[in-house]
Amino acid sequence: MPEYPKRLYMIVHPINALLASQLSPEQFAQHYTLGSAKHYEGKVIFAEIDAAFRDPFFPIDEYLALTVPHADGKPKKTKFICSYAVLEHVDLKALRALYLVTTNGKSLKLDSTPYSAVNEPGMVRIYQEIAPLTNLVASTLDQRAFGRYLTTEARAKGAPKICFTQYEFNVDEFMERNRDAAMLRCALPKTHPSLLHEYLGELRADPGKATKTINLNSTLADAPYTLVRHGFWFAAPKELVFFPMPSVAELSRDHYDWWRFAN
Repeated sequence: MPEYPKRLYMIVHPINALLASQLSPEQFAQHYTLGSAKHYEGKVIFAEIDAAFRDPFFPIDEYLALTVPHADGKPKKTKFICSYAVLEHVDLKALRALYLVTTNGKSLKLDSTPYSAVNEPGMVRIYQEIAPLTNLVASTLDQRAFGRYLTTEARAKGAPKICFTQYEFNVDEFMERNRDAAMLRCALPKTHPSLLHEYLGELRADPGKATKTINLNSTLADAPYTLVRHGFWFAAPKELVFFPMPSVAELSRDHYDWWRFAN
């Protein structure tokens, strides 16, 4: 019987779940997008978790013991461990890599790096929360402050830990271009341009307001990866793990097989 390594994966989109698998990350990406009858279409984002990670919330050892090859010698593709309150019980230090998967199963591996950017204070940014929340939010907080706010201050609309990204969206340009327009236009999917214009105006008009929810439903399923600015953040009250996106030049040069399907 062939021997396969046992791996831990945490899906962050389209669901938040912890799984065991004997597939490599690239094989897992293809299986979840193309080979599984339970997931028919759409992008997938998942993280590989340190195989040594354990938390009392998860019966990891129990399910790893069940993650064995089939009778015909093929590897066990997936064994769900948990599908509820997953991210809040995962140690962010256990995140090994983040994978962005296109609808046709191509995967891009992102490695974490310290987030050292110096950000313009008060600039309005558009954030898409990914897990466990899915709100589309405009905020005057930078990424560090936004992560702290959601995990420590925003009791009504926050979580103990959260994964989010920032969209490539110039708020000043949007507001100016649509200031006197009869028909407003917006590049964000599933976002009503008139309401976005109204909400951004409210946020700008109130210096004491740090965030404004634009949409309660995630736009990530319809947003191309090209809309992602900077990368992806995993935040806890005193932690911030950052997975940067390669530049367009790097993607077209080094990851073209993924890049050509990322739109």
